[in-house]
Amino acid sequence: MKVKLFDFEHEKDLEQAVNTFLKDKNEIIEIQYQTSHFSFGNEQIFSFSCLILYKG
Repeated sequence: MKVKLFDFEHEKDLEQAVNTFLKDKNEIIEIQYQTSHFSFGNEQIFSFSCLILYKG
């Protein structure tokens, strides 16, 4: 079993990266998705993350 992690500030970037990764994988065990955000000064930072467990 292997693990692949993705983390992006924009959900569309995450979506594109995950879809590209999944194209040639046929034994996906589990996909977990998480969002979070925090403030840095006056700026809000968002994080869109995905963990994929797969057979490699």
